[in-house]
Amino acid sequence: MPDETAPAPVAPPAVGDAAPDATLVATPGNEPLTLSEVWADGPVVLYFYPKDATPGCTTEACDFRDRDAALAEARATVLGVSPDPPASHEKFIAKQELPFRLLSDEDKAVATAYGVWVEKSMYGRKYMGVQRATFLIAEGGTIAAAWPKVKVKGHADAVLAALADLPSA
Repeated sequence: MPDETAPAPVAPPAVGDAAPDATLVATPGNEPLTLSEVWADGPVVLYFYPKDATPGCTTEACDFRDRDAALAEARATVLGVSPDPPASHEKFIAKQELPFRLLSDEDKAVATAYGVWVEKSMYGRKYMGVQRATFLIAEGGTIAAAWPKVKVKGHADAVLAALADLPSA
């Protein structure tokens, strides 16, 4: 039986939908970043992950880091989103030498808007958390591809393949 305190699930945006816009604190710099300003200049790889410095999240971030040149060639901006505060993001970026910004969604509003703030279960205990997911947002703000339940292995390559399929601007 679902937790009575769990909010009603929000469906993630589908391919062809307008991407939800938001302004979040971006690290490094701890300055506000508005998603629509970023996707106005080219495609955006917006990936949601549960927590800085955990094994799966570190692997995923490093896979995107290791493909930085190919992502840049595709004109893509990579943005990671988690509920962690900017100070946690600063440490994670420094330790893993991440070349992209991480966004703090401490109130989970953006994760909710993208349908990735969900009820999870571990060892029979139910709790709310971020479902690992990625959205490829085409220049202009339309969802071009979506991976609602990411398995880390091979994911960054799948994103690169989807980027290659986007029409040139």
